[in-house]
Amino acid sequence: MTRGRHASPTRLIRRPWAVAAALIGITMVCGAVTGLAWAGHTGRAATPVGKPPLVPVPKGKWAAAAQALSAAVPKPTALDIPAIGVQTSLVRLGLTPAGTLQVPASTAVAGWYTDSPRPGAIGAAVIAGHVDSYLGPGVFFRLRDLRPGNLIYVRRYHGSLAVFRVTAVRTFLKKEFPAADVYGPVPDAQLRLITCGGTFDPSNGHYLSNVIVFAVLASA
Repeated sequence: MTRGRHASPTRLIRRPWAVAAALIGITMVCGAVTGLAWAGHTGRAATPVGKPPLVPVPKGKWAAAAQALSAAVPKPTALDIPAIGVQTSLVRLGLTPAGTLQVPASTAVAGWYTDSPRPGAIGAAVIAGHVDSYLGPGVFFRLRDLRPGNLIYVRRYHGSLAVFRVTAVRTFLKKEFPAADVYGPVPDAQLRLITCGGTFDPSNGHYLSNVIVFAVLASA
């Protein structure tokens, strides 16, 4: 892993040894390679590329209703967010041997956490992406600029499309990460987009907060 970090999980974690501290809130560890110190936010150079810290995954069941329906929904392949100029393929994010969430290897693409529901299935699908690196903006650089009502398009195999409508864009301190709201059960098809944000701390190379976009299925 060489650039930035961000990410998350949801529905049914099959590895009981996943880090329990994440129940307090996945912090979407953002640092070491990310940092908007770059574009004049702090006037300092962003931290160089390095080995990202691990991102813990919630322990236990985060079960959504009617999970069996998920298998009938095609897997996601790409993400389009016209309001902020995002067009990206989607890589697959799983768990590391340590039970933590993988993060995209590149700041230029976002990733779908494969143990979350497929976008359009019942439950909260989770897609994560980097905000930036010392090289410049990442795929979710403008995620915080989304507003309620904006549309998010998830392209899937076989040419199908799931369209989500943004309901909220919120920033949380990592220590206050709302794990239940992000990964907990919901009665319908929803989407969570996650990246880093807030203040960048150059002393440790981390952002102090996460930006989370909440969206509901508009059509599929």
